[in-house]
Amino acid sequence: MNLDELISEYADIEGRLADPAVHADQALARRLGKRYAELRPIVETYRELGTTEDDLAAARELAGEDEAFAAEATELEKHREDLEERLRRLLIPRDPSDDKDVLLEIKAGEGGEESALFAGDLLRMYLRFAERVGWKTEVIDAHHSDLGGYKDVTVAVKAKASQEEGVWTRLKYEGGVHRVQRVPATESQGRIHTSAVGVLVTPEAEEVDVQIDPNDLRIDVYRSSGPGGQSVNTTDSAVRITHVPTGVVVSCQNEKSQLQNKEQALRILRSRLLAMAQEEAEAAASAERKSQVRTVDRSERVRTYNYPENRISDHRVGYKAYNLDQVLDGDLHNVTQALVDADMERRLAEAQQSS
Repeated sequence: MNLDELISEYADIEGRLADPAVHADQALARRLGKRYAELRPIVETYRELGTTEDDLAAARELAGEDEAFAAEATELEKHREDLEERLRRLLIPRDPSDDKDVLLEIKAGEGGEESALFAGDLLRMYLRFAERVGWKTEVIDAHHSDLGGYKDVTVAVKAKASQEEGVWTRLKYEGGVHRVQRVPATESQGRIHTSAVGVLVTPEAEEVDVQIDPNDLRIDVYRSSGPGGQSVNTTDSAVRITHVPTGVVVSCQNEKSQLQNKEQALRILRSRLLAMAQEEAEAAASAERKSQVRTVDRSERVRTYNYPENRISDHRVGYKAYNLDQVLDGDLHNVTQALVDADMERRLAEAQQSS
């Protein structure tokens, strides 16, 4: 769509949102509200650009009579250039999943119990980051390790309806292998060990995004394997769902009832199937998803957390900072912003090449 069409769409949505009948359908109202919020910075920047150009023309006309207007014209020219650049960036096609919530999976890899402990550290980091930015979190499924870490854990992260930025916008860059260098709690000699944890991020699919034929599912139930003495261990409440056409297998045991575990497993399955569909449909999305390494090998890393030096390094964009303690406490904004900025520069370069 060109700029005129976007402005026309914005005006149309504005009118529809003013209609009380639209708000009777909450799903429609939310969809229109998100699109309206997406278009608003484009329209506001375009309008400000038009006002600035009018002011610049007036300042240039009066510059011959008063030097003050010449100085003002210079400032307005710079402001116009800034607005043009901002508008250029806003018009770069967005990732279609940017307004979606996500499912975040953290899996222990090489490093045994130490890897499971670090998986727990990453979980706390993401939960605290979500709290800082006002997102809601829900642990859907978790398998604990013997020393209190996690063999694997799945968390749903949701933005509030009032927030303009979706969770996927920032957390999509977290997928891959995260490497930790530190002296493990299990190490008696004080030697630094390296272990790895895998993180997989998928946009959470709604039922309208993915239609699942019940006949394509094989559902097995079994006894949960959590800590002893809990009610989850006394009944066959855990659920494993196999999507036969694709071979995708999802299990869930966190809830006490079989029905709840089935619903959570279907939730994860829908998101995985959506990610697969996007990979097949979009070459760019395919490359991006494949960068989220499925194997947890120490050599295939996106980020390193070095405890002795209090250093965090993101190897994809060359980001490095010496505030690891703060990052692990949820201060992840600068790290994610470096990845957002790098992705924007890449897309700007691609747009310029194609124009």
